[in-house]
Amino acid sequence: MRHISWVALGLLGMLSVPAAAQTGTLEKIRQTGVITMGYTDGSAPFSSRDANGQPQGYSVELCREIASGIRAQLKLTALETRWVELTIQNRLEAVRSGRVDIECSTTTWTLSRAAEVDFSLITFVDGGSILTRSESDTGRLSDFNGKRIAVITGTTTEKVIRESLAGRSIKAEVVTVKTRDAGMQLLDQRKVDGFASDRMVLIGVVLATPAKGVFKLLDEDFSIEPYAFALPRGDADYRLAVNRVLARLYRTGEINRIYNQWLGRIGPPSLLLSAAYFIQSISE
Repeated sequence: MRHISWVALGLLGMLSVPAAAQTGTLEKIRQTGVITMGYTDGSAPFSSRDANGQPQGYSVELCREIASGIRAQLKLTALETRWVELTIQNRLEAVRSGRVDIECSTTTWTLSRAAEVDFSLITFVDGGSILTRSESDTGRLSDFNGKRIAVITGTTTEKVIRESLAGRSIKAEVVTVKTRDAGMQLLDQRKVDGFASDRMVLIGVVLATPAKGVFKLLDEDFSIEPYAFALPRGDADYRLAVNRVLARLYRTGEINRIYNQWLGRIGPPSLLLSAAYFIQSISE
């Protein structure tokens, strides 16, 4: 219940609209007939490239729905979607600088990030975990005392894993990498004892790995990761246009089709995610 209340409070904060609303992004989209969307590769099943080099995944599909919804809201006969591949390290700067109009991957909404960009309604709720080799004797975070953990630099996972280790007086070495592939390579070569990231992303990594039985996840999560789409800060009209589309998907149940397409094989939505969908099914 504590986590469900947290989602509700976060929703109320994201729905507040500043008095001095800006309409810059919508007007730019209207004039150019183009919406520019950013994504990151290597975050399957949320955001990655398919065999033809095109973006795909749960987050990408939600953004395609947003593009279609904004085209309808602006009453445009056509709207071109331009995709820009970003990195985990530059994704927020791309939104802040106007390089992209929205960032569609696995960005966790935090208060410090909200000082740089705005966020949409919550699109997913995940937890931070650690992937280890199946023969490892590690089952909980406390088992990593004296061991090495890889984590992608510049992520909320890096910040939280350091805080969690310090808070529990666990003396583990944190090894930073730039990509998930780099973290998996260190784990596969036994140069680290674990690779920390979001649980669902780690599951996606394992499902895409031929030797699926080689790895296992911890029995506990060390953080809560609410995903939301990063948007230009202070542009309330654009944020409302984006949230209208997401709220409709949640309200009509269309979100279930998208979830099942990209995440269904992992299992049904968690109680917490189902609650997030329900709370955010806001009527017009």
